[in-house]
Amino acid sequence: MADASADRGDGVAVVLEDVRKTFGTRDARISAVDGVGLVHEAGSVVALTGRSGSGKSTLLHLIGAIERADAGTIRVGGTVVTAARRAELAAYRRTIGFVFQRFHLLPALTARDNVMVPLVPDRRRARAAAARADELLAAVGLADRAGALPSQLSGGQQQRVAIARALVADPGLLLADEPTGNLDSSTGTQIIDLLLELNAVYGTTLMIATHDPALAARCGASIVMRDGRIAQRIEGDGG
Repeated sequence: MADASADRGDGVAVVLEDVRKTFGTRDARISAVDGVGLVHEAGSVVALTGRSGSGKSTLLHLIGAIERADAGTIRVGGTVVTAARRAELAAYRRTIGFVFQRFHLLPALTARDNVMVPLVPDRRRARAAAARADELLAAVGLADRAGALPSQLSGGQQQRVAIARALVADPGLLLADEPTGNLDSSTGTQIIDLLLELNAVYGTTLMIATHDPALAARCGASIVMRDGRIAQRIEGDGG
């Protein structure tokens, strides 16, 4: 597990103003995100909750620059994501981490090599990259599984590798989209514990889209989404 004596990192603030995103054709438009505004303080933890189709995953994708907003402003730290050009967005994506419901590990690579994927290939830095990967695998409780392939790992272990990969470039923001969705309840609880512990150790700002009320209740706040809008903000037990 993570070493609580480690230095905390620098999380970044997330500010959204009147953010909008629609999908579909001109005659059948669906408003996935409809005028969302929020302020998420640096280093804090927030859960985005709501039914399927409420817009929570789309909102994470907009913040992570996987999708482009149609209107509004998204500011993450010093980057105005909605105004950034292609090269700026490529650089920005390297400053955030993303954890998906499906683990998206490369099957032919070991756990260590999967964690190293986001780092720019450079033979001169290969040893340092491997050391960083091993450090994070130890932090997520997989120090003895660095050489294992994804097929040799359980679902929970694969998600731990995915979390280590998301943290390898020292992101100021970690976005997690249904990180416990493919796990049983016991393993899901372990992943929740791990995410919150890593937030406490590294200080990374954390935003989680989830259907899991137990996870949401442990975050600093929950933002309930409905029909692409923020319907309610609930203060949680964490933070």
